Amino acid sequence: MATWDDVRRLALALPETTERPSYDGLPAWRVRDKSFVWERPLRRADREALGDAAPDGPVLGVLVADLGVKEALLADDPTVHFTTPHFDGHPSVLVRLDRISESELAELILDAWYARAPKRLAAAHRAATA
Repeated sequence: MATWDDVRRLALALPETTERPSYDGLPAWRVRDKSFVWERPLRRADREALGDAAPDGPVLGVLVADLGVKEALLADDPTVHFTTPHFDGHPSVLVRLDRISESELAELILDAWYARAPKRLAAAHRAATA
């Protein structure tokens, strides 16, 4: 089970990442001022849309590379990854933080960072970690 401390540690370990509150005052992690992961509690409309499937635990929003990646994650493990109508057409998924392993969380955060980081920064990071 992953925690907010894990999210913070993994995100801030990536180059040029900062933590700053999102528009609603909740934590969000950014690379060069572009969000790639954020705390995203469910809103009333989300709970209504999800019905009994709405999770009670902490929810992380994660940017993904494209809608194909989103669909693959949703199909791969719907007990961990989900979405709401608010995110229809947007390349991001919601993650049940209390159901994801730390290793899978690390992979999601890194992929989100690569999707949002400027190309040169991403390439430099790939070269440094290869």
